[in-house]
Amino acid sequence: MKRAFAALGLIVALSACEGGGDPVQQALRETASANHAATVTAGTISTADHAAMGHSARPGDQAFAASEAAMHAGMTAASGATVDEAYIAKMIEHHRGAVAMAEVALAQSQDPDIRRMAQAVKDGQTREIAEMRAWKSTPAN
Repeated sequence: MKRAFAALGLIVALSACEGGGDPVQQALRETASANHAATVTAGTISTADHAAMGHSARPGDQAFAASEAAMHAGMTAASGATVDEAYIAKMIEHHRGAVAMAEVALAQSQDPDIRRMAQAVKDGQTREIAEMRAWKSTPAN
């Protein structure tokens, strides 16, 4: 999975150089693509891995196992040369995990309040990811 994130990062970096335009809008597009890739890639968690993380076999918990595992792996792999860079890298992964969990709720919940909250989380966290990615790509950083 580490290679998938590294390859995705390279693709994102290359596309940012070619795309031009508004860096926040570009980051939003890249984030949406990365979130989708992480959600698809994360579907490989085993029952044993899930149990090792301290989660039960309840269906509600199982629905989020892959997104939780991807978030934790992403946060562990994220790094930076400074506290600022590491914070941004890790928080991007943390927010991507929140978006992935919101997508699970949107796909599986029938409760209108849960769906409303999940959509708000997805929108807010995606916007914040774009802001962090824009900070990360500014020349001063």
